[in-house]
Parts: sequence; structure tokens; C-alpha cells
Amino acid sequence: MPHYTPPLRDMQFVMHELLDAAGVLKTLPRHAEVNRELMDQVMEEGGKFCAEELLPINLVGDVEGCKLSADGVVTTPKGFKQAYAKFVEGGWPGLACADTWGGQGLPHVMQTTMQEMMNATNQAWTMYPGLTHGAYAAIAHHGSDTLKARYLPMLVSGRWLGTMCLTEPHCGTDLGMLRSRAEPQADGSFRLTGTKIFISAGEHDLTENIIHLVLARLPDAPAGVKGISLFLVPKFIPNADNSLGPRNGIKCTRLENKMGIHGSATCEMTIEGAAGWMVGEPNRGLAAMFVMMNAARLGVGMQSLGLMEMAYQNSVAYARDRIQSRSLTGPKAPDKPADPIIVHPDVRRMLLTQRAYTEGCRALAYWVSLMIDEYENHPDADERKRIEAMVALLTPIVKAFLTDAGFECTSLGMQVFGGHGYIRENGMEQLVRDARINMIYEGTNTIQSLDLLGRKVLQNNGATLKAFGKLVYDLIEKEGTREDMAEFINPLADLGQKLEKLTTEIGMKAFGNQDEAGAAAVPYLRVVGHLVLSYLWARMARIALDKQNSGDDFYKAKLITARFYFAKLQPETASLIRVARSGAAPIMAMEEALF
Repeated sequence: MPHYTPPLRDMQFVMHELLDAAGVLKTLPRHAEVNRELMDQVMEEGGKFCAEELLPINLVGDVEGCKLSADGVVTTPKGFKQAYAKFVEGGWPGLACADTWGGQGLPHVMQTTMQEMMNATNQAWTMYPGLTHGAYAAIAHHGSDTLKARYLPMLVSGRWLGTMCLTEPHCGTDLGMLRSRAEPQADGSFRLTGTKIFISAGEHDLTENIIHLVLARLPDAPAGVKGISLFLVPKFIPNADNSLGPRNGIKCTRLENKMGIHGSATCEMTIEGAAGWMVGEPNRGLAAMFVMMNAARLGVGMQSLGLMEMAYQNSVAYARDRIQSRSLTGPKAPDKPADPIIVHPDVRRMLLTQRAYTEGCRALAYWVSLMIDEYENHPDADERKRIEAMVALLTPIVKAFLTDAGFECTSLGMQVFGGHGYIRENGMEQLVRDARINMIYEGTNTIQSLDLLGRKVLQNNGATLKAFGKLVYDLIEKEGTREDMAEFINPLADLGQKLEKLTTEIGMKAFGNQDEAGAAAVPYLRVVGHLVLSYLWARMARIALDKQNSGDDFYKAKLITARFYFAKLQPETASLIRVARSGAAPIMAMEEALF
């Protein structure tokens, strides 16, 4: 079975040395009392729970999967229900929820650290409580006082779990095509009818009730996305005292037989006259659901970050232990019949690729999460608006760049193991299978790329991208005179200039032909992702340079990893820029009949 050690040293480095999270939180009245000691304690205790409770049932969940009975009841794999009970007992469901509803009121960035470790040890299990955070946010932002009072305490306590029901058999991302209907009732409720597919945790045995957030159309709704409303549809309609009332008309009628995340119930949900209550305004459901969707997109990024860390740790352990062939420069373990494979250059390339992406993506994810705390709680309205725009710019990058990197890193992990990586009991092939879905759901990575280029960059004439560019420029100005920073600052500055030119070029071409943006979007997002990682790696390299003589090998390793990133990974931007510049013609020239 794979092993896992919570990467607390690097998590603390990012939180305290790179981001000064405690210092930032002190400027926010809601979190002013959160200090470094509390943050470290939460990370340590969270790591223990994940390693001791979630990891042992990960392989079991993959082998057993979920089971659906004839009457629509889903049974989760062995140990899942017991682990969830301990999760609730520990108070983890309400970690970052407001104390108004019974939560602990800690910052989102602390929830993010917990999400990473949960996903590293058991992504499938983590999906059950994972979507509840989005449901909580949607109800908290858009629900009526009555809905908040009834449902939020139960979600925060973990007694009930939440889902989001968007996709239908005939439409995926194009939600404007959905057909589910909602008929208004005299008592202010609605009766919903329709079919939803690919609903994660749509049915399970972890909690007594499940709260579904469902997109549907009112009878007089306009066509397209402007005619979608959001409804809260419980599995059981609760009584006034939150005891379970009658079974509602929403039921799991199929479990998908999936490539990975077998322990997560992916359901077809049939809705037949189910009672529901509107969340937000009529025909404005997509805006309300976006709160949940954005939370889910960041959460999917954390899924891949966790899998990257898991793949890296086990790859390193295997490469140190597995002996095969001799080093090209002479035996390194002369007392053994062969050398450990970690001596071979290409094995080291794979390990360092995993490490560089994992540590860079961790810095990005925690930074964005900390900014969410700022834009939700900063006392200055203009500052909140500025930070919110930055989070909006970076959200598709967190989702797409991290999940692309997650699949690459888990695949490299399997390659390090060689044939043993292809064997189930070693756990590496499960990581690859689990990682693959992250590039697809919550908006495919192509959708994230179109969102970044079309909505977040071109639609506001690059204003938010320029704001990020100002951060890059300020770092270049501050550190550019240091000779020991040249190997990091020079490629960062060069990439920033090239991205600025590329953005202008794509914008001009797309003005005449929108297919130009569609053709360039995916490589464009990866270029922007590398600019963001380059910025963060340059900052981390400066810290490591200043502390490289401290006697702590952590900083030595950090500096080596930074150099590897700039020498071996960031240069792929040159080919990506060339691909993005090549335009739509090579893609669109082929007539459909010729495919």
C-alpha cells in the first residue's frame, strides 16, 4: 500500500515564509486572532486524520466501489462511513464556516491545506464532504433567511451533506440547453421534474439526509442561460425540528461505472415531482450556482495537488529502494549488484518534475485561497474588488494548470515504478486513473482556457492581467539588481514581455475571427500558468538564497528545485507561444467530411 507523510514543512514554508498568511489575516477583522501556532496545529492534526483514517481505506474504496440497490440506496465502500463519523466528530466539516451557523470560523486558506491532505490520501472519499462547501457558500450568499436557518447548521455540522445537480444527458457544459422543470406551488415551494447525470455523491449512506442544489426552468423562463433558476431539493423534507419528514421525489437510478474514483458515487438522479425551494432570484440561478462552481473548480485543483504530492512521495521512496543498472559515471552502490535507480538522470528528471510542479502549484493554490479570505473580509471595498478580480483571473489557472500537472506527475510516478507501477497493489495506477477525471469535470480544461482568455483577459482589455503583471514588474525591480537572482528574474521578465505581446496579437486576431481565440486558448492558459509559477518560484528562490547557509537542507533543496523549474520546465513556454501564434487555420482548414 502507498505511504503518505503530510508535507508539513513545505506547507508551513508557503504559509509563513512565502505568503506571511498570519500577517495578512491580522489585517482582516474576522481572522485577526488567527496566528501561526493555531495554523500549524490545524495542519498537524488534519494531517494525522488523513494519514490514519483516509489512507488505509483508499485502496479498499478503489477495489470495492459503490453499490446501488434496486430501491435506489447506495452503499459506500468498507470504512467510508466510519471515517466520515470520525471526520464529523473532529469538527472538520465546519472548519472554515461562519460561527453564526456553528462553524469554527477559520480562514479559507486553512480549509485549503486540509483539502490537499484529504485528496492526497483519498480523493474518492473526499468528494462526499467536498461539494458541501460549495453548497454552503451558495446558500449563505443567495438563500433566504429561512433556508439559511434551516439548512446551514446541518451542513456545517456535517449531519447532512450537499451536492450540485447541473448536467443532463443531452447537455454538459452548455447549461442553456437544460430541460429540468420547476412548477410553482401555492405554498411558495416548487415541484421539480427532470434527469441529472454525473452527480458526485448524489446518493450515499454517510449521512441521513442529502441536500441537492438543482438547476431547472420555470414555466415562463426565457430560453438559454438567462432562464435558469436554482432550487434546494432535500432527499428527505425536514420537519421543523430537523428530524426527517417524507422522502422527496429525487432518487438515484444509476451508478456510473467509471475509470477511477471508484469509491465516489457518481449518480444519475431522476427527479419526479420533488419539492424544492428557490435559492436566489428567478431566472438568476446560474449566477447563484457560480458561487458553488467556482468553489468546486478550486477544489478540483486541490484534488490534483494532493495526488501530485502522493505520487512524488512514493516515487522517491521507490527510486531510493529499487536497484537496477549502474550509474553512467560509475557504481554508486558498489556493495550491491546494481545502483538505486535514483542515480539515473532521467529518473531524477521525473522526480524533480513532480517536485517542482507540486511545490509551485501548492504556492499558487494557497495564495489564491488566502486572497479569497481577503476579498471576503478586507475592510476596504476597493481592495476587496481588486483582489476579487485577481482571484477570478487565477481560478481557471488553478483548475486547469494544476489538473494538467496532476495527470503528468501521477503518470511520471507510474513510470518511475516501471512495471510495478502498473500493478494495482502499489497504488500508482490508481493515482493516474483518479487524476484523469480532474481535467474533465467542473468545466473541462478547454472551458477554463476559454474563460481565462475570453472573459478574464480579452473582455476587460487585459486589465486584470496587467494588474498581475504589475506584481511581476515590482518583483523584477526589487530583485533585478541581485546577481544571484538573475537566473530566476531574467526568464521571468522575458516571459512576461512575450506574454504581453502574445495577448495583444491574439486579441487583434480574435477581433476579426473568434476561432482565433478558441485555437489559442489552451496553450495560452499554460503560458499564463507558467508566468504565475515563475513569479512564485522566483519569490521562493529568493527566500532560499537568503537562508541557504542556515544549515537547514530544506532551503538547499528548495533552491535546487527552483533552478530545475527554470531550466527544464519553464522553457516549454517557447513552443507553447509558437503554437498559440500559429492561429486557427491549421485547425479549421479540414472539412468535416474529411475527418
